[in-house]
Amino acid sequence: MVMHIQIILFDGFDLLDALAPFEVFEAAGLVSETRIEVELVSMDGARSVPSAPGGLAVPAVGTPDLDKADLMLIPGAAGPVQSDVEGSLLVILAREAEGPIPELAKMAFARDDVTVVAVCGGALILGMGGAITGRNAVTHFMGMPAFAATGVRPVQARVVDDGNLISGGGVTSGLDVALHVLDRFVGPKVAHGVEYLFEYERRGIVWRADGPDAVGLDRQEEPDEIEEKVPQSAGAPVADHPIVGRWRLRIHTPIGVQEVDYEFSIGSEGAIRGRARQGSDTPVEVENVVVSEDRVTWSQRITKPLKLDLRFDVVIAENALTGVAKAGVLPGPRVEGARDENHRKERADDASGHR
Repeated sequence: MVMHIQIILFDGFDLLDALAPFEVFEAAGLVSETRIEVELVSMDGARSVPSAPGGLAVPAVGTPDLDKADLMLIPGAAGPVQSDVEGSLLVILAREAEGPIPELAKMAFARDDVTVVAVCGGALILGMGGAITGRNAVTHFMGMPAFAATGVRPVQARVVDDGNLISGGGVTSGLDVALHVLDRFVGPKVAHGVEYLFEYERRGIVWRADGPDAVGLDRQEEPDEIEEKVPQSAGAPVADHPIVGRWRLRIHTPIGVQEVDYEFSIGSEGAIRGRARQGSDTPVEVENVVVSEDRVTWSQRITKPLKLDLRFDVVIAENALTGVAKAGVLPGPRVEGARDENHRKERADDASGHR
């Protein structure tokens, strides 16, 4: 029996996410009759790939090959959490989510002979890239709220086994994920043998979508996950709220500034409704528009540059607005905007006509 594993490297990958499983799989070849072949690859082919933190370069020997691999492993990234810092974690994850890795994962899922493994932020790459929508998975605890915003079903566990998708949360979970892979595909005695060799014991119970649900354990929301409730304004009529009108917003995402046109109006029931349009794309409705004096919040599903459910929170000062667009508790992209020039003139004319 031969088991072929490919670990996909990219610039800024987390060293431990990739090399901890690499060493586990290599060790399994020493204590098992199963022949285990492990390759470090990159989407760009053979090259020296800088890791993080520290920039240590690791050689990739070729490109991923779905006809060859039984298992493909995607590590996470490392770097500063702040989105506006060069080489930040969010910039790296967003860049890879826009790249070819999620599409490769989709092709792997369409086959019967390949399992995709994601360690830590590697699962977030797949989530933001739209490859695991509706799947059960886990990522680093800091990314779990954003994980849900991508359409993934987040599971609070060390390792989540969802059939042809296996994921691990946290940097050191690469050890536990790799040992679970051995347990499942090679055998528990081999996995135990590697544990014995490494003097390491796996952490946590592997979560699978099997068996009856646990009862009486409804998960309590963490304080940071509870959206702040903004009361509807009890002052001026909603129709007079300054958000009503057309706006051009600039959203400073980790992979560049996105310009989006918004139009807010009054619906049939007197509530504010909104539509967003980016370039020539079909307009999309915004949801849950709530106003309170000069503050406005709303929810919106975006598909580019990433697939996320965002919560906008902005403050209006005359014909400009500033704020953030957050996905869970991750630092939200900065938002700035100005009222459409033509609509600004219309509002000025209306104001002068009522004096």
